[in-house]
Amino acid sequence: MRAKTMRTKAKIQLSDHFTYTRLLRFVFPSIIMMIFTSIYGVVDGLFVSNYVGKTPFAAVNLIMPFLMIMGAIGFMFGTGGSAVVSQALGEGKPDKANQYFSMMVYVVIECGIVLTLIGLIVLCPIAAAFGAEGEMLENCVIYGRIILCALTAFMLQNVFQSFLVTAERPKLGLAVTIAAGVANMVLDFVFIVIFHWGVVGAAVATAASQLIGGFVPLVYFYRPNTSLLKLVKTKTDAGILLKTCINGSSELMTNISLSLVNILYNFQLMRYIGEDGIAAYGVIMYVSFIFIAIFIGYSIGSAPVIGYHYGAGNHAELKGLFRKSLCLIILWNILLTVLAIATAQPLARIFVGYDAELTALTRRGLCMYSLSFLVTGMNVFGSAFFTALGNGIVSAAISFLRTLLFQIAAVLILPLFLGLDGIWLAIVAAELLALIVTIGFFVKHGKYYHYM
Repeated sequence: MRAKTMRTKAKIQLSDHFTYTRLLRFVFPSIIMMIFTSIYGVVDGLFVSNYVGKTPFAAVNLIMPFLMIMGAIGFMFGTGGSAVVSQALGEGKPDKANQYFSMMVYVVIECGIVLTLIGLIVLCPIAAAFGAEGEMLENCVIYGRIILCALTAFMLQNVFQSFLVTAERPKLGLAVTIAAGVANMVLDFVFIVIFHWGVVGAAVATAASQLIGGFVPLVYFYRPNTSLLKLVKTKTDAGILLKTCINGSSELMTNISLSLVNILYNFQLMRYIGEDGIAAYGVIMYVSFIFIAIFIGYSIGSAPVIGYHYGAGNHAELKGLFRKSLCLIILWNILLTVLAIATAQPLARIFVGYDAELTALTRRGLCMYSLSFLVTGMNVFGSAFFTALGNGIVSAAISFLRTLLFQIAAVLILPLFLGLDGIWLAIVAAELLALIVTIGFFVKHGKYYHYM
């Protein structure tokens, strides 16, 4: 009985006062979840690059932006919806919170089915439009079709990453992500190394992991549970749905923008250096996902807490969360930049060590790209922070400028003066410009939301 009481006391709730220790304990599962998600994505590329070949690896990276665009709605409903639901919980309206949560899950499933059908129809012409031909086009289509079959599960996975935190079950989210990641890694080895299925094996392994990540939480919320959320009968509330879409538009914009920018990067790299450039950029993207995952994980983990205390009118707690978050983000910015530059050479060797010239190209690109980590965390948190406060317009503005407008301008202009190095440094210029915008919004809205 005493042990049960101690476990209950140790449980962290959204309504708690958050010290640094309590805040880190609460967001830690989300950070690990995002890191693990990134790692098993990296493992996918690692197996394709080393066991299938450079051309299939380039094909996977070429078609990946399109696949990410198709699944981006899941991020929008996850982040935008969790803010709406957590605020309802903070206002003492649990029934409304469950109705909103259920509506969003059902809408995502419907969208997933429709987008899967559309994606299967347009996949081949899209791949050809990206510049794929011959073997690369064939690999793009094969990989894409298999991944699209699991699109609904992928969207649900993105939704539940946020809602499991809101439901005060971040550890369950971590457990599901680990299970999905381990399945992906094991199946990659079995299908690619043992069965020699090539890109088919990589796609099947990834799709299987997405099915686990999407449908296991769905079953959990469908069955009776002790969390703050559960799936119930509901009806469409156009007002809440619109609020969710506006509030989560920044995350939708981020994912679509990143995918569009990746396409532009690929075009520029094909122009300046060819297929090797796409392969090198693919490695840089895989590695950067791991580092940026820390910031994304922290944002996902802290957003429901911020939204809850804003909804409850706890201004003192909101100020504390804001200050603590900035201190943590600045510290991680510095540490991750140093770590990324220090490990650039061994990371390049792991992926493309079979080609000395490609390894050198990748190492140089990764070192330059890593300078962006000095400010990326602040911009990621800034966008998520305003989403948690329900200000989707400011959040979307930060995301739009950071991930689309500034990057497009930088990747088009800098290479004219710096050549290939300008492509690698474009992200640095974009993040610096976005930081100015983020700080401006922090200062402008500080008194209105009572976090400064």
